[in-house]
Amino acid sequence: MIDLFSGLDAWVLVSLLLALAFVLAYEFINGFHDTANAVATVIYTKAMPPHLAVFFSGVFNFLGVLLGGVGVAYAIVHLLPVELLINVNTGHGLAMVFSLLAAAITWNLGTWYFGIPASSSHTLIGSILGVGLANALLSDIPLGDGVNWQKAIDIGASLVFSPMAGFIIAALVLIGLKWWRPISKMHKTPEQRRKVDDKKHPPFWNRLVLVISAMAVSFVHGSNDGQKGIGLIMLVLIGIVPAQFVMDLNSTTYQIERTRDATLHLSQFYERNHESLGEFLALGKSVKDDLPGKFRCNPQQTEPTIAALLSSLKGVSDYHSLSPESRIEVRRYLLCLDDTAKKVGKLPGISAREKADLDKLRKDLTATTEYAPFWVILAVALALGLGTMIGWKRVVQTIGEKIGKQGMTYAQGMSAQITAAGLIGLANIFSLPVSTTHVLSSGVAGTMVANKSGLQSGTVRTILLAWVLTLPATVALSAGLFWACLLYTSPSPRD
Repeated sequence: MIDLFSGLDAWVLVSLLLALAFVLAYEFINGFHDTANAVATVIYTKAMPPHLAVFFSGVFNFLGVLLGGVGVAYAIVHLLPVELLINVNTGHGLAMVFSLLAAAITWNLGTWYFGIPASSSHTLIGSILGVGLANALLSDIPLGDGVNWQKAIDIGASLVFSPMAGFIIAALVLIGLKWWRPISKMHKTPEQRRKVDDKKHPPFWNRLVLVISAMAVSFVHGSNDGQKGIGLIMLVLIGIVPAQFVMDLNSTTYQIERTRDATLHLSQFYERNHESLGEFLALGKSVKDDLPGKFRCNPQQTEPTIAALLSSLKGVSDYHSLSPESRIEVRRYLLCLDDTAKKVGKLPGISAREKADLDKLRKDLTATTEYAPFWVILAVALALGLGTMIGWKRVVQTIGEKIGKQGMTYAQGMSAQITAAGLIGLANIFSLPVSTTHVLSSGVAGTMVANKSGLQSGTVRTILLAWVLTLPATVALSAGLFWACLLYTSPSPRD
């Protein structure tokens, strides 16, 4: 790892270390900001002592990051338009990362301080959108191209519908438990358990389910939210030291061959569908050396881009053999081809089978660009795990006592946690970032309604207000910071 940063200018090295520190600080804050939700029910119901619950939650968050892959990481990264991703400029990269992280950290700390279960995912996405929109305005790019709106819509839908699903499913699970065991002790609150049964802890089986489901929520939280930190660090590394990180330098010969084969098969795919794609891709009409520039990808440059990529990778068995400039070019070609293939997949006239083939080709194209070194994953896992072990008290009280008019029963805690673990785990399978906070707190609210416990309007109103305001607030804050950074560093973002 250390040799990767050798030879860097002092200013670049300091900037890089500061940027990495910012990302890890964000993940640390995410740990105690969001993970409090994962342990809120298990602590409130006294299924586990607080410090033991927080410790094991930190461990499972750590494991979740290590084992979660990078699908969600790059779903977050691709909120930015491909034009901003191919522009690997040190000043630009620094401004982008510092702006979005400063905005996200500020909002997260503010909501944590007031004990509001706000979403770190929501916060980060708003910050990324703000940077993308600001970059569009400052670079004379149409606002419609300033953000990957299709990806933003997909992620936005997951953030909106997952809490709704959490509310409904958790309510149904509780109703099912009440139907199955209507007079069970699991329908008591911790206070009722203490007064009636003179017991401090839940019944054994309820306690076991509460503990297991809490750790499951912690694990899926790590595998979902932890990946967001991984994506941010990769943005930092690619933006500041592109020569070392634009491609996975540890790619095997087989992986490089897969990339080369995917490029060749992509060309064959377009030829096979010449009738429907000829005009969109300007097949047979493009100029040989008309290649993607530093700031723009164009579908009508597809043929010369494929030719240039095949030429660049000819005889290459190790990315180390490519010059730093060639690596940046290869990545630009791959990202532009992937972006065009994504657009092609949405065009009419392409059969479902052909679209499935195209999706497979896209995965092979980006296999050596969408990656994360193990030390990055480990660093994020440690930051998230350690952050989990502090700062949990404020949110625990809100989840346990302030959402419903009555305290939470054991059955409600189990229903909310099982639902949250299931939904977030499902989101991980489809590489969709979701909010642990929103899913779990909505699940608790759903159980309160199903239990006819009623909701505390003030708390619910505050949570909803934070939910509504998070996106515009972080968009505005990150956009303003990005503009200020670029104004300070250079008169133009293209300099």
